[in-house]
Amino acid sequence: MAELAGLWIVRHGESTANVAAARAESAGAELIGLDHRDADVPLSPTGEEQARATGRWLAALPPRRRPEVAVTSPYLRAVRTAELALEDTGVPLSRDERLRDRELGILDGLTPHGVRARYPDEEARRRRLGKFYYRPPGGEAWTDVALRLRALLGDLRRDHAGQRVLLFGHDALVFVLRYLVEGLTEAELMALTRQHVIANCAITGWSADDDGRLRLDGFNEVGHLHQQGAHPTREDEVRAEPI
Repeated sequence: MAELAGLWIVRHGESTANVAAARAESAGAELIGLDHRDADVPLSPTGEEQARATGRWLAALPPRRRPEVAVTSPYLRAVRTAELALEDTGVPLSRDERLRDRELGILDGLTPHGVRARYPDEEARRRRLGKFYYRPPGGEAWTDVALRLRALLGDLRRDHAGQRVLLFGHDALVFVLRYLVEGLTEAELMALTRQHVIANCAITGWSADDDGRLRLDGFNEVGHLHQQGAHPTREDEVRAEPI
């Protein structure tokens, strides 16, 4: 199958859930206290400015490097990030449910403390199975996310061979795309998740080498936010999965 000429994924800008989660975890609360279902969580004002800064980064790319098509998670925070970043670019945008965030099932809306307090058996099961294969009741394992992203990549390679594609999604998707595109092992992927937190509006990208294979040329980059004065969200403010 033909390869893409380039691929990027941008995590959505800071959301109101990111802000609420940081506050709840600092307070030692069990619940994040969300007012919306996960799919409807909006961007915070900071998240909107981060998205606009991402748009300025796009505008500054040379024409031969700019994306030709964009696909976003259908979740509001990702859609709004994409809309703001792509404003006036003319890049066509579509939505694909395979780019949605990892579903956490019964753990949704809980802080790590909340999971330990309310579902100690689940925390123990997760430790036994490992993060990669653990599936919370009603939710998804990382392997489930990998299956839907593998299918999406196949469609992108078929429909946009030789083109540059920009994705907008969520933090877990960034890691899983590295796993799929670069052929990482479970151990290599899990090491990445221990070493890095994906920042809001961080950019990760690959470009085709002389053999037509995608090679990583930037991971979790936020320099465009510093340059544009968009104030990247601090690592301790980035909402992490509860388990």
